Amino acid sequence: MAQNPTLLEFVERRARLAGGAILDRGNPWFVPLDELRAQIEAGGGTLTSFANYDYLGIAEHPTVNKAARDALARFGTGVLGSRLVGGERTIHAEFEHAIARFMGAEAALTLVSGYLTNVSIVPHLLGSRDLLIIDELCHNSILAGARATRSRVEIFRHNDLDHLESILKAQRREARNCLVVVEALYSMDGDIPDLPRLLNLKDKHGAWILIDEAHSLGVLGETGRGISEHFGEDPTRIDLIIGTLSKTLVSCGGFVCARREVIDFFKFTVGGFVYSVGLPPMIAAAAHAALDLIESEPQRIAAVRRAAERFLVKSREAGLDTGSAVGRGIVPIMFHDLDETMGASQALLQENIYAPPIVHVGVPKDQPRIRFFLSAKHDGHPAIDVAVSVLARQARKNRPAYGSRSAAITTAAR
Repeated sequence: MAQNPTLLEFVERRARLAGGAILDRGNPWFVPLDELRAQIEAGGGTLTSFANYDYLGIAEHPTVNKAARDALARFGTGVLGSRLVGGERTIHAEFEHAIARFMGAEAALTLVSGYLTNVSIVPHLLGSRDLLIIDELCHNSILAGARATRSRVEIFRHNDLDHLESILKAQRREARNCLVVVEALYSMDGDIPDLPRLLNLKDKHGAWILIDEAHSLGVLGETGRGISEHFGEDPTRIDLIIGTLSKTLVSCGGFVCARREVIDFFKFTVGGFVYSVGLPPMIAAAAHAALDLIESEPQRIAAVRRAAERFLVKSREAGLDTGSAVGRGIVPIMFHDLDETMGASQALLQENIYAPPIVHVGVPKDQPRIRFFLSAKHDGHPAIDVAVSVLARQARKNRPAYGSRSAAITTAAR
């Protein structure tokens, strides 16, 4: 009988299989940004980060900080229990009403983690006779939710709605209920689905649709209300809207928007809410203050759009591979292999630009990239030109035939 490995031996072996050997090339992750910023400023420089999703540039806004301080003084650090059995604070309902109104929904419910929100909601409504269909590039939290469900799970090719329709035609009639899950703005690729056609497919086949607006809130649409505003569609046609407080709302946690009756049902039945503590008051207050800023300062939404479009255009003009990005908040720069990606990230850091590599397991092994989060703070910022110049120089260094390839990519991108 084989001897059971110690836990340490098991973890070390699994880490190697999962890509632990990457660390043999150095570790560009878990950088203490406050310390790095202080070191660079002590030398007379300025750190620019493209690694943080503070899309509207309000993470350090005095209004947000004051709201958190005031809530701390009024309510304390936590709510000390599940809201169902331990009671809630007035700040919870106030924020949920505000986020529901902003997203164009009847009601909303907040949970302490954006990841937990998808893991809890996705399997909650589906049983063994139901069908779940998800885009292949959906976030890991959605995939985890899919693994937790008892329903049949089908995956369609990324943004390929012909493939989605073929699955619906073949399998929808046999299923009691059907839920289709997509993201509004894909976090690794910076592209978006065709919402009008998705809604038509939902209606045609009698399905429900869940859209994860984690990265699109504050980014898509003229006033930042997400993909429905971007396409001019009625948000009430979307059955479930999932979002996070950790991106544009510069806080922490998740939310789900839906019809009031659905949210009331969730309050008594969703495990991630019923069996978990409520949002800390200062977290809810910070998110609410950030939401107020989105509404009162719409110029920030235009600023992040300009920054992302500028980065996208300049990158493509330099022959860099930006994949299918549409120029809204997220733009990846794709590389051929791990070494090239790691080298480009290090070259950027030498220019005081922090943009760590995204490699396996975050993306497939053959699709390493550096993902750039563009913020309103980057609007007109010279670091965009510097970053593109550094990346183009690295590409020439690694690929002698880069010049001819650049022209081809630039032409195709336009």
